[in-house]
Amino acid sequence: MKVRVNGNYTDVRSGISILELLEELNINPKKVVVEVNLDIVPKDNYNNKILEEGDRVEIVHFVGGG
Repeated sequence: MKVRVNGNYTDVRSGISILELLEELNINPKKVVVEVNLDIVPKDNYNNKILEEGDRVEIVHFVGGG
């Protein structure tokens, strides 16, 4: 199944959750905000939100500075 992650098409397995996608990408879910089809997904729903063919996923990383 193809989804678009940060502008790039990516093959993922059917039935994958946001949390599983983040794990596969080696991204710490505590350090990002995830948007699916222009809707921000609450962190509590990362494990329950199942991606579908053609979904547009944006993963925004927090960056510290000083």
